[in-house]
Amino acid sequence: MTAGQVVDTETAREFMAQALENAEHAQLGDIVAELEAKSAHFQQLLAREAVADLSREQLRFVLRSVFATRRKAEAIIEVMGAGQLRAASGELLYGAGATPQRFQEFVDALSGFMGDVRLSPKVLPGQENADLPENTLCDLASELLHFTAPEDYWLWTRWMWDPRTGTGALPLVTMDGHDLHGATAGETYMKVGMATAFVRATGEAAGFAKFGANNSPFGIDVFLSCVYAVYMYTTLRIRMTQEFNKVVPQLPELSRRLLGVWKSNFKTQTSNSQFEV
Repeated sequence: MTAGQVVDTETAREFMAQALENAEHAQLGDIVAELEAKSAHFQQLLAREAVADLSREQLRFVLRSVFATRRKAEAIIEVMGAGQLRAASGELLYGAGATPQRFQEFVDALSGFMGDVRLSPKVLPGQENADLPENTLCDLASELLHFTAPEDYWLWTRWMWDPRTGTGALPLVTMDGHDLHGATAGETYMKVGMATAFVRATGEAAGFAKFGANNSPFGIDVFLSCVYAVYMYTTLRIRMTQEFNKVVPQLPELSRRLLGVWKSNFKTQTSNSQFEV
């Protein structure tokens, strides 16, 4: 191990080789294209001049485009309120503070909880149906940032890195001992971003995180979803029955689910009439 080395390149290559036993390279390129289309939708909906006027249906579209909030979209809007969601999203994307500050403020504003994302979630009275512990809000915040400005921000989802359990795709392809824990959600987001940048740069140079003709900012997302899928399959084969394993989604479908483009219309052109997921 080289001093300061972050990425376990050989392990990352092995994960990609196993992923390609379950999906064609072109299929993964198709997912990148769908993420590009998802980003185009987010950039239109969440533009600086548009975010304050998001309709309930547009907020629902955004929430249903995020794996962590898809099934709870209506409950989240009902409990949090469209106005609060619009305001918090606008501050996250365009507020004056530094990225970790804005990230933390988004989590705090919608959870009412000040503190470390690793602590047990606190559900406020009346919010039980929304099921929004801090890690779900971190998923949402990172998706809003990443898909609105993909070259400036990155994903941090529970399947990438869950501080409570110490598991996810990132620790599987980074060196043992590389610290992803932050004292707050905002600090953790920055640490995840640094690790993701190293994996992306290494993956594009080595070819294991490059899909399509261009070095899309979404190639790293697809690669990490493949890592998590391979990890899931390996764990399930060990722990579950053969019958249960047969109902687990195939890798392209699982990747799309994790990245919020499963059963979506992100292959279509952006227009207000298409904001349905």
